[in-house]
Amino acid sequence: MYKILANTLFLGKDIHFLPDCHSTNDMALHALRQKKAHEGSIFITDHQTRGKGQRGNSWETKPGENLTFSLVLQPKFLDLSEQFLLNIAISNAIRSCLQEYLPELKVKWPNDLVVPGVGKMGGILIENLVGSAGWEYAVVGIGLNINQREFSSTQATSLGLLTGSSFPLGELFKLLITQVEQAYLALKKGKIELLKKEYLHHLYLIDQWAHYRVGDEFQEGKISGISESGNLLLDYPSGKQQSFGIKEISFPNF
Repeated sequence: MYKILANTLFLGKDIHFLPDCHSTNDMALHALRQKKAHEGSIFITDHQTRGKGQRGNSWETKPGENLTFSLVLQPKFLDLSEQFLLNIAISNAIRSCLQEYLPELKVKWPNDLVVPGVGKMGGILIENLVGSAGWEYAVVGIGLNINQREFSSTQATSLGLLTGSSFPLGELFKLLITQVEQAYLALKKGKIELLKKEYLHHLYLIDQWAHYRVGDEFQEGKISGISESGNLLLDYPSGKQQSFGIKEISFPNF
């Protein structure tokens, strides 16, 4: 089902299909350390038993119903301090591909795919290999709920659940990888401002007042942007602005 891709320049020319595994990110990182993977390699499974998300969360997925894969990139053209730019490019690509079916789809900072008022349908986890010379490889783990209809979490949803349709995973995978490669090449060509603008345009709760959990308190704020390092910028009614890292703020309803 997951064949070598003919319509890409480098992504998907080396595909490792695993019927089941604990984590495709772990498999990709292990292969890199063993020099059995390179830029463009993809590790994909029908059943990930210990999928990882941000904040150390687990990722629930039923066998054969969703897309769970990791791809290997070598973004040496970026400084390690600019790694959030890679996150922006990948998030844009996935949202753009799926928005054809879900026009209301948004990116929730830093890298979740959500439908406002409904739930989360996907996420991205980027893990890095760093050497003495700097950023060597990025392993981009992507988990997308496609055909699964039942979840233990009330915050989870899927493309099939929201559209009432079933989707051929192999074809959708091909479309996604093509979009990801195009976004990555745009980043490599320096189209940073264009990518940032697209990311912010589709950012969940941008320029909207909401109540966020900060520490042990709920505070009213409005997302005004993203810092150069990828932190979330939140404006308060007082006019003060604060910057938050990934584990420092929680969104309403998530």
